[in-house]
Amino acid sequence: MELGCSKSSISLWVRDLPKPEPRYSPEEQRALMNEGLAHLRAAQDRERQATKEKAAAEVGALTERELFLVGVGLYWAEGSKDKPYARRENVAFVNSDPGMIKVFLRWLDLLGVERERVRYYVMIHENADVAGAEQYWADLVGANHSAFNKTTLKKHNPKTVRKNVGDSYRGCLVIKVRQSADLYRRIEGWWSGIALGSPTSSGKV
Repeated sequence: MELGCSKSSISLWVRDLPKPEPRYSPEEQRALMNEGLAHLRAAQDRERQATKEKAAAEVGALTERELFLVGVGLYWAEGSKDKPYARRENVAFVNSDPGMIKVFLRWLDLLGVERERVRYYVMIHENADVAGAEQYWADLVGANHSAFNKTTLKKHNPKTVRKNVGDSYRGCLVIKVRQSADLYRRIEGWWSGIALGSPTSSGKV
């Protein structure tokens, strides 16, 4: 140290000196800290949004082939699948993300699936805004309630602390295509073609 003394010695010398009054009260310190955190989070949110918007612009308009391949991938990730022990050769897609639902319906349109063959139903917790969710999904897909089957209500478990609550929670939408065994087999074949045709080594995008 510049004085040539240890901290312990200096502490003994100055311990009886009056301590300066704090510049801010504890309440003011908390308020300043919260204000600083709010500014930091706002800056982080702007950075996140800018990154997302830039990435979205990089995609651009999809060609029909690109939409076709995206739809096959979406279905194989989120759609029902046939099993040797449980034959389910029918097209059924479940998701809670409105963007996924829109892309899937665009894909069905591309495949020439008539909307008259498409049925919907909502799966949602019983203590949510069921009527609001039903109307939300009907508006999103552009269908009247006659195209919807009865909503499936999930029983509420009071021991479970759910995160999917509030006005933004609308459950999941199930989309089923009637008389779709042949379509399902084609989807399975398309996915097999994608999987077999994928390169084994990864390259840069």
